[in-house]
Amino acid sequence: MNFGRGPSVVLNVGGTRYSFSREVLKDFPLRRVSRLHGCLSEQDVLEVCDDYDRERNEYFFDRHSEAFGFIMLYVRHGHLRFVPHMCELSFYNEMIYWGLEGSHLDYCCQRRLDDRMSETCTYYAAEEPNGGPEGKGRRPPGAEGRKKWLERMRRTFEEPTSSVAAQVLATVSILFVIVSMVVLCASTLPEWRAPENRSVEEQSRYTAESVREPSGIIEAICIGWFTAECIVRFIVSKNKCEFVRRPLNIIDLLAITPYYISVLMTVFTGENSQLQRAGVTLRVLRMMRIFWVIKLARHFIGLQTLGLTLKRCYREMVMLLVFICVAMAIFSALSQLLENGLDLGTKNKDYASIPAACWWVIISMTTVGYGDMCPITVPGRILGGICVVSGIVLLALPITFIYHSFVQCYHELKFRSARYSRSLSAEFLN
Repeated sequence: MNFGRGPSVVLNVGGTRYSFSREVLKDFPLRRVSRLHGCLSEQDVLEVCDDYDRERNEYFFDRHSEAFGFIMLYVRHGHLRFVPHMCELSFYNEMIYWGLEGSHLDYCCQRRLDDRMSETCTYYAAEEPNGGPEGKGRRPPGAEGRKKWLERMRRTFEEPTSSVAAQVLATVSILFVIVSMVVLCASTLPEWRAPENRSVEEQSRYTAESVREPSGIIEAICIGWFTAECIVRFIVSKNKCEFVRRPLNIIDLLAITPYYISVLMTVFTGENSQLQRAGVTLRVLRMMRIFWVIKLARHFIGLQTLGLTLKRCYREMVMLLVFICVAMAIFSALSQLLENGLDLGTKNKDYASIPAACWWVIISMTTVGYGDMCPITVPGRILGGICVVSGIVLLALPITFIYHSFVQCYHELKFRSARYSRSLSAEFLN
């Protein structure tokens, strides 16, 4: 520490004092406390804390003392949990003040914080490490301008309602998705498909020349747009590793990559004798363009709400699948035994095995009931009625949790969209 005297310093947080040595403050886990080590004057100190006593070398912070005690437990033991009987958002506000993030919380508390923020539609922004006018002055010339430009580009590509340019870009992207889907659907019409009785050489020439057809040109233009959009979004992203791990970006990669693979396979296969096998692979790869429909989730709140609900309710979804699998195993075994396993004079060939009976169980529990399989014995029909009622009950149990999470996610995304719409209105006024 370049300011103050004495071998130790005292932090007074809401009336509770903590004593530390000067060297400990240099690499202290809390960013606000570690900033005290680089203070050169009393003015710098007062930008970090609320008051300073030169005689006692004591720094006063007008913050929640009990919350800071739990934060100090994290500094010592590495586990951060909420203070009992304290609002999660208030404690999270204390965390941000001291330089911590939601990821520092234990997993159970992270879930509580996410639910609480979803209910109240509250958003917090972490404090910049170089905040304040003096912090900005230490940055290299032009760094602030580049950062603002990258942030504007990122918001333009990631948030369709953040600006006029973002809305235009989103509209163009939607048009490309619609055009690519129309071309994909039209390519399956009999008039567009290549005759099946072509020879191997004709198939080779057709595959090589298909890129030069109107549908191939349109497909190449759409792929070029999606590729350029994905590259620009990757360049302007803050965290490259997080960008690659996002589900929508993975879907973009799965939608773009098959086109380039099919082009490479067409170039290198030529008139090879294995062209028939390669042709099947090419058709599969071309059909993977259906993933482009999911790209619309970037521009529609409904699809975003569905994805966010599935992400937050994965435990409830797993529980629902477990319920169905357990019931399916029990009812399929009993139905196979009653319809085919016992010598009751009538054997139902549709229930010859347990895997075959699983199909009847799943369509009965989901109340679809195609009628392609049905029990013919009295015990089998009684079991079928129990199976249908059990399916209704088991499917209804987790639905309430999923519904409430869906409503919370919808209001959260609606709030964020309204916030960007307000910034868009300010842009029009300016």
